[in-house]
Amino acid sequence: MATPHHPRRGDTRRRIQQVALQLFAEHGYEKTSLREIAERLEVTKAALYYHFKTKEDILSSIAEDLTRPIHELIDWAESQPRTLEVKQEVLRRYSDILWNSADLFRFIQENQATVRDLTVGETFRNSMMALGNLLKDPEAPMAAQVRSVTALFAMHAGMFVTQNVEGDPEEKRAAILEVALDLVAQAETNVAAG
Repeated sequence: MATPHHPRRGDTRRRIQQVALQLFAEHGYEKTSLREIAERLEVTKAALYYHFKTKEDILSSIAEDLTRPIHELIDWAESQPRTLEVKQEVLRRYSDILWNSADLFRFIQENQATVRDLTVGETFRNSMMALGNLLKDPEAPMAAQVRSVTALFAMHAGMFVTQNVEGDPEEKRAAILEVALDLVAQAETNVAAG
């Protein structure tokens, strides 16, 4: 059982992830050292090494925690019919994932050059491609396909654009989701009309 002096291993892992992500956001991935992470945590480097050997290990573990629900969403969506309702449910569920991991998504956005060369970047790209493929109909007119995939990326763009806009965070989130849902609905209307 965990005591105040001996936290559970999972709690320590999460704490390391949170502090590392904060430092990556503050100073950039490249400029953050394991020593700085250990200092912010008030532990020795050896204690940090017990959980993670490198910064990339920390970042990969954060991304792995994030991609697990994305992969679960992809698995669920692949077993469903490709209806408008299912596509919209994919966007609703993805909205939850996106907002629950906003710090990581901001980090990825702000450190694209670094992330591109790491395993995290490839994993994230593959996940986005899989989700985009689930939202679009390959037989649809090109404009409909673009609308469908744009719905997904509109959610990312909206999250970044609205962070500097005054307003209730839940209201912002609802507005972003509304735009994404509307894009997918327009794509379906395009297919039906075409």
